[in-house]
Amino acid sequence: MKRASIAVALLGVFTGTAQAQTVSVYGLVDVAVEHVTQVGSSGAGLTRMPSLTGTLPSRIGFRGSEDLGGGWRAVFTLEQGFAPDAGNFTQGGRAWGRQAFVGLSGSWGTLSLGRQYTMLYWSLLEADVLGPGLYGTGSLDAYIPNSRADNAVAYRGSFDGLTVGATYSLGRDAVNAGSAAGTNCAGELANDASACREWSALLKWDAAAWGAALAWDEIRGGPGALFGLNSSSLKDSRLSANGYAKWGDFKASLGLVRRDNKASGTTPRSDLWYLGAAWSAAPGWVVDGELLRLSFKHGDAATLLALRATYSLSKRTALYGQWAHIGNGGSLAISVSAGAGGSAPVPGGGQSAYALGLRHAF
Repeated sequence: MKRASIAVALLGVFTGTAQAQTVSVYGLVDVAVEHVTQVGSSGAGLTRMPSLTGTLPSRIGFRGSEDLGGGWRAVFTLEQGFAPDAGNFTQGGRAWGRQAFVGLSGSWGTLSLGRQYTMLYWSLLEADVLGPGLYGTGSLDAYIPNSRADNAVAYRGSFDGLTVGATYSLGRDAVNAGSAAGTNCAGELANDASACREWSALLKWDAAAWGAALAWDEIRGGPGALFGLNSSSLKDSRLSANGYAKWGDFKASLGLVRRDNKASGTTPRSDLWYLGAAWSAAPGWVVDGELLRLSFKHGDAATLLALRATYSLSKRTALYGQWAHIGNGGSLAISVSAGAGGSAPVPGGGQSAYALGLRHAF
């Protein structure tokens, strides 16, 4: 009888725990076909299905929380990025490359541990209207759509429109992918405490009709790290400042990402300005675009114009078309497209691109 009572009690505990926990599966598949002009020295066009993004990068994830009582919750997210053109993992081949963290949450905010977004991401969420799409800020600075850190401790809290947050990483990037998605800087070295550290901070205000954000993101180098950041004495930092306003169905934004890259001996300082607008033109229709300019102090500049139209077939499925043009100055050879590598023009060359795609969320 005593054993039966214990079994019933344990069953009640486990049943209660199961009822207090929620886990959801979510994801997005976004596939486009694009054509890029003036590729390489031949000047030929390139038609392809980009692997990295369409309007948004494809992903699948698991998100959950458990009520711990007293207003506290345990939370977790596991989110995997993939390339739907070939079914490969993105983020340098990581299994859970977009997010992988566990944390505690309450009215005071959320404290989390693992691989997660830096505060640069959260600062751009409202103002960068095109986001991590084929054409936009990611074309001019590949770190922006990849602003995540391994081994990170993060805090973020929102209080009546005010959001504050910070991250600190003990080793920002353990993957060597030869791109901003993997830069071979694992850190956590006994003989070099500063190697591969990352930190960021955020101050953000969102009201019904307007908002503004200010953020700082700094990464340090380490032994063997890519892109010249091969010493912990070298830093690559970005200051993000932006604002947006809404008038009915129209939204406009203006922002700046100022970068100071000590690994660049010739042009460490650069400014990336972007002016964006979005208009809900009719039921189901959104038209948006951005004008961007990347300029290097005492160096060259590139200007990119991108336009996009999206029609929602339902709450979860949408068709879209995009067009963009980039003009490179001097020795710059930046591709108009952030969708995949291998599409850069000749130095100083101009380039256009357009894409048609389909997006489905679940």
